[in-house]
Amino acid sequence: MSPTATQERLITADEFERIAHRLGHSELIDGRIIEMSPTGAKHGTIEAWIAAILLVYVKPRNLGDVGTGEVGCKLPNGRVRAPDVAFVRAERVPPDGPPDGFWPFAPDLAVEVVSPDDCPREVRDKANEWIAAGSQAVWTVDPASRTVTVYALATTPRVLGIGETLEGGSVLPGFACLVDQIFA
Repeated sequence: MSPTATQERLITADEFERIAHRLGHSELIDGRIIEMSPTGAKHGTIEAWIAAILLVYVKPRNLGDVGTGEVGCKLPNGRVRAPDVAFVRAERVPPDGPPDGFWPFAPDLAVEVVSPDDCPREVRDKANEWIAAGSQAVWTVDPASRTVTVYALATTPRVLGIGETLEGGSVLPGFACLVDQIFA
């Protein structure tokens, strides 16, 4: 008698969206639910600072919505990713506000705060995945080196450190803050 192999059942982004509220923090990668560990206190504090800095700029100007808490975003490749902070331009937000479920697209700006156990290659690959999925910019924020790497379509990533200015570029025209503010 030969052993039988069990075939793993892969799920779609829509199926994942229906059950995600019952799961812990997770993403959908190639049909598989990938559980994510909780973030540390420093990670959460930096995430909150970034969201606050963006909200103070975005809301008074009615530029769009800023979300945090690993907002689910359905990507064209069938994956569901969840950036630490997401900005979606006003013209992409439905008239009645953000959806109850996932965004049906990549945010205009995805911000990823690097965790201590993140591999640099995986961080770079995820940033490039956001760009390929339609994000105009990605900021990867590294608490260990106190740097922000800015990714944008058709440009070489730029690494900014303490004392340098992070600008919004075409996704957030006129936005600027010192990198120092993120690590305050």
